[in-house]
Amino acid sequence: MTEPAAKPAGPPAAQPTARKDPWELPDVSALTVGVLGGTGDQGRGLAYRFARAGLKVVIGSRSAERAASAAGELGPGVDGADNAECARRSDVVIVAVPWEGHAETLTSLRAELAGKLVVDCVNPLGFDKKGAYALVPEEGSAAEQAAALLPESRVTAAFHHLSAVLLQDPAVERIETDVMVLGEVRADCEIVQALASRVPGMRGVFAGRLRNAHQVESLVANLISVNRRYKAHAGVRLTDI
Repeated sequence: MTEPAAKPAGPPAAQPTARKDPWELPDVSALTVGVLGGTGDQGRGLAYRFARAGLKVVIGSRSAERAASAAGELGPGVDGADNAECARRSDVVIVAVPWEGHAETLTSLRAELAGKLVVDCVNPLGFDKKGAYALVPEEGSAAEQAAALLPESRVTAAFHHLSAVLLQDPAVERIETDVMVLGEVRADCEIVQALASRVPGMRGVFAGRLRNAHQVESLVANLISVNRRYKAHAGVRLTDI
């Protein structure tokens, strides 16, 4: 009796892949953080907190002298330079310039920002007698505008909802808030999450792709209304994570 032909061996059964712990973030202690617009309130506050957390920081400004003066006021670990030099010297570059100068600044620095991880924290807002309100850029958001203007950079969005007052206050030991981080590449987002988590009390939380940046940016208009009504410095804390 003829034995049936043996079936050829197929590939081994795929083993289930263990999901990575979302709170397992990379070590960013050796990175240099540049802050474009670092002489403004938000930029100075971020630079101060990152330097206080032990990171090397470079403040950027259109004026190198102004940047150097601001860096000297913030203390050890902070250098000042013009915007182009800040971009060249930094591994991660935070964009904290006024919305009105956002496109012009990024266009002028396209070459210096090529290959860099760029973190846009700009909030397109308008103000009238009723208070703050969100603007809608042609690209959809400030972060998407940055991505369009910087095709050779790795653009993410984060640090929108932080109080400049709290960031700059040396008496405030902890910033109890979450930082929503958006981007197209998860590894880039994790670097930004890790930077946020260097600040005591702060958590970096992945919050989607850049197409969702508009509602994150526009939420700042609501926070301004909250802070004015309650005389506070409200941020955002996400529950159940």
